[in-house]
Amino acid sequence: MPEFKQATLSNGLRIVAETDSRGYSAAMGYFVRSGSRDEVDFESGLSHFLEHMMFKGTARRSAADVNRELDELGGNSNAYTSEEQTVYYATVLPKFQDRLVDLLTDMLSPSLAEDDFDTERQVILEEIAKYEDQPPFGAFERAMEVYFGPRGLGRRVLGTAESIKAVTAGAMRDYFNRRYRPENMVLAATGNVDFDGLVAQVESLTEHWAARPIGTDPAADDLATVPEGIELDRRLPIPDASQAYLIRISSGPSMADQNRYPMRMLASVVGDEGGSRLFWELIDTGRAEVATVWPQEFLDAGAWFTYLSCAPEDLDSNRKLFDGVISGVVEKGIEQDELTQAINKSVAGMIMQSERPSNRLFGLGSRWLTMGKYHSLDDQLDLLRGVTVEQVSEVAKQYLVNEPVEIIACE
Repeated sequence: MPEFKQATLSNGLRIVAETDSRGYSAAMGYFVRSGSRDEVDFESGLSHFLEHMMFKGTARRSAADVNRELDELGGNSNAYTSEEQTVYYATVLPKFQDRLVDLLTDMLSPSLAEDDFDTERQVILEEIAKYEDQPPFGAFERAMEVYFGPRGLGRRVLGTAESIKAVTAGAMRDYFNRRYRPENMVLAATGNVDFDGLVAQVESLTEHWAARPIGTDPAADDLATVPEGIELDRRLPIPDASQAYLIRISSGPSMADQNRYPMRMLASVVGDEGGSRLFWELIDTGRAEVATVWPQEFLDAGAWFTYLSCAPEDLDSNRKLFDGVISGVVEKGIEQDELTQAINKSVAGMIMQSERPSNRLFGLGSRWLTMGKYHSLDDQLDLLRGVTVEQVSEVAKQYLVNEPVEIIACE
């Protein structure tokens, strides 16, 4: 059976693992409390920018060395940035544990060279332009900006073209020193992991991290202004769009709220991709291309998203059908057989995902980084199986009646 282990190094870095000697692989990742909500206006996009720079070389390795070694290890590696964290991870065969730990740990002491900074700036500007060509992405960004405000949780993960063009390498170094501190990070591992060896190796490799200069806190933003490059209109004109996109966002449970479990089951009953109420009303009938809902949980807040995509001429009628489904759930609740189906589907999916250490890594690392808590697979399954029809009905009445922010993107 998997065994949970934890340790805190002398420099404050936390290490957590869910070890299982029966596994054929080992997954590891550094989870950093560095996301878009931690930035100020002139730093907008730096968390994501830094994610790119971690692959550009260190004092010990060139960028080519980093990528070559990742390939040599033969596993799966990547990184991502969100509103609340940046994660660097990989999955390898257990015999490569020491090499992977050495590589990932070294990557988190990047050179941050000026030439690399200027080159990667162009890469990110291209990435921003690519997403601007995808209407749903811009509509989701706008919904977050209007609902949470254009700062904090509403700040764009990629930043804006204006902020990326203006940011300096010096600002990046200051931000790195402020956020990439050992006490602000977690190293998580799952699968066939030698935990004692992991702790000993990382203690040695990160000893110098405590000596990193402490980044200065930037001046606070002027909250009476809107950051450059941000617009808060609730309608996005999309030239030559063949579809209309409706995005809504309202309040939902945070990741610390026990209501998150009945809320997840409510989302499955109402908006799952197959067999949900919205599926039968709008997708199976061919009225819409997408009609779904889901909760998103942050550390101290939550959101409930609605997403409808269809032909522009059908938007008004489909919105009424969509709202009718939601009203029916609020007024009458859900049936036991609907909840049973949602629970069974979620439980099966969670069990199947847990077979891979790489899938278990993200829940383990993220939860320990943000909340300092561990939930075993059995704990999570018990929480899902314990959801009742009454609880789902209550969260529907609590959250689905709130006035949402609505964004429409169309021609």
